[in-house]
Amino acid sequence: MIESSERVAMRAALGEGPDQFTVLADLLAHRSSCRAFLPGEIPRPLIEKMLTLAQLTPSWANTQPWQVTVTSGAATERLREALLADFDSPEPLSPPDLPFPTAYSGARLDRRREVGWQLYESAGIAKGDRAASALQARENERLFGAPHALLIHTKREMGAYGAVDCGLYLSNVLLAAEALGIGMIAQAALAQHCGVIREMFDIPDDTVFVFGASFGFPDKTDPVNSFRSRRSPMTDSVFWADE
Repeated sequence: MIESSERVAMRAALGEGPDQFTVLADLLAHRSSCRAFLPGEIPRPLIEKMLTLAQLTPSWANTQPWQVTVTSGAATERLREALLADFDSPEPLSPPDLPFPTAYSGARLDRRREVGWQLYESAGIAKGDRAASALQARENERLFGAPHALLIHTKREMGAYGAVDCGLYLSNVLLAAEALGIGMIAQAALAQHCGVIREMFDIPDDTVFVFGASFGFPDKTDPVNSFRSRRSPMTDSVFWADE
């Protein structure tokens, strides 16, 4: 297959390693959700490099349905203040544009509980300390102190498959961030503030907010960045059908 000149140029600009499987395995093994950031902003060219790579994400019929808002400087601070005000308000939070899971059961519930306790332990939160747990949950709205936020939307007409493609896109953003030394955390929790986000960034009604992420240079000295969530073996998820 002959590549387009744009794709050839993009691949040349980004570069390729000699052992691509090993590079990918290393990125996946070392990537983690960053919950503490250094104060300095990331230079715009580095953010553009990260998002240029993610633009190679495959999508349904090559529709590339993701629409992305990236905040820096005063825009990040305005978003942070608005999210915290919405979270602290006595009024109920708005329902997300895309429904959250209705339940967690079995191994999924076990994994969710395990990673939660890992987080609390790294943050020095004792079991049963509901006040400290609530403050840690509020870190989502504080964007974990990150200097940048990334907000991902898609057109409502794309339905579930638009959201699936956005998930593929965010996965590649996370890997690109890891490759560039950028810390990032994906945040479905921001979807419960879709009304605030829609108003702040003039998101039209024919567009749905899918999820967001906070990013910056990671603070590797903070204990909250020290734990790694466990992955189940491939055999827990894969079933072979040979006959």
